[in-house]
Amino acid sequence: MKASEIRDMTAQELENKLVDLKKELFALRFQHTVNQLDNPARLKAVKKDIARIKTVLREQSAK
Repeated sequence: MKASEIRDMTAQELENKLVDLKKELFALRFQHTVNQLDNPARLKAVKKDIARIKTVLREQSAK
């Protein structure tokens, strides 16, 4: 996801997306542990998306 896409979302949409990404990260970590992870780069991408969403939520709460 791009930061511009994230900034266009509402706070509720961001919260929902954050929950979904955390679930996906958990599943990816589990797959990685049992050596069934197809795309290891996806772990890094999901972590960065989570960080972007948290940053935007923090910016919105500071306003």
